[in-house]
Amino acid sequence: MLSKKDEPVKLSWEVLRDVTFKKKWYAEESVYMLYPTFGQGIQKLNGKTVELTGYVLPVDLESNLYVLSAFPYSACFFCGGAGPESVVSLKFKKAGKKFKTDERRTFHGTLKLNADNIYELNYILADAEMVEQ
Repeated sequence: MLSKKDEPVKLSWEVLRDVTFKKKWYAEESVYMLYPTFGQGIQKLNGKTVELTGYVLPVDLESNLYVLSAFPYSACFFCGGAGPESVVSLKFKKAGKKFKTDERRTFHGTLKLNADNIYELNYILADAEMVEQ
């Protein structure tokens, strides 16, 4: 159980839009990619416990790798043209639970901003746990 001071900040997808992107050359992959510059509002939440609701999208079931998306699968960043600010990587505290595509769920965990690791999403929810409805 979280104490009052550890109560998660209720995060919205609108708040996650506090980011701008510029194309940057990544020599190791020989490709231009979008490099994020996070706004002050979202920077203040880096490392804080947050709670966010969205659509669960399985990326790799064997690795228990999921993302939380502002949009269902058909309209998500990977398939439907939404921006990279509309998905959050879920790094679970405890592995094992399986989710179906487009399950609408709420999770809490520690928000991590990622600008430099091109193999990860820009937003990561570390120690993620599902909030029971």
